[in-house]
Amino acid sequence: MSRFTYHAGDEAATVALGVALAEVLPDGTTVALCGTLGAGKTRLVQAIAAAAGIDRREVVSPTFVLIQEYHGRRTVYHLDAYRVRDEDEFLELGPEEYFESDGLTLVEWADRVQRCLPPDRVEIRIEITGPGSRSFEVRGLGTRSAEIVAQLQSRCIYTPP
Repeated sequence: MSRFTYHAGDEAATVALGVALAEVLPDGTTVALCGTLGAGKTRLVQAIAAAAGIDRREVVSPTFVLIQEYHGRRTVYHLDAYRVRDEDEFLELGPEEYFESDGLTLVEWADRVQRCLPPDRVEIRIEITGPGSRSFEVRGLGTRSAEIVAQLQSRCIYTPP
């Protein structure tokens, strides 16, 4: 496992992390996003999607729809586990289809369905550290994802909290 923490002092720094993620994430990668309400999970997805050629205004929290598909230079699948009752209900959505696709699969509230996720994935835990600042703990679970996180870390400039 590979890990590092990225401190974003403002929204622009969160966007910069999203751009860096879009640059290093190969197609077929699953990213698990964890954090409280308002932590910035959807904002990070918007930044990744924008860097993938998708209008960020199209990217909204899929809380009520549960799965959104966005197509730009790359395909982004945006899943949300906030409103699912349990892992069985999540599995009824057919997430394996997305996990095995050539797109980027981003799962908000992934901690609620952790056992349903691919074992090799990038996990990002977001913590609110101030009105506009966030701390992102980025972990690569599995060999492929550990390499991705190492590449990401080399592109991200450390910004102290």
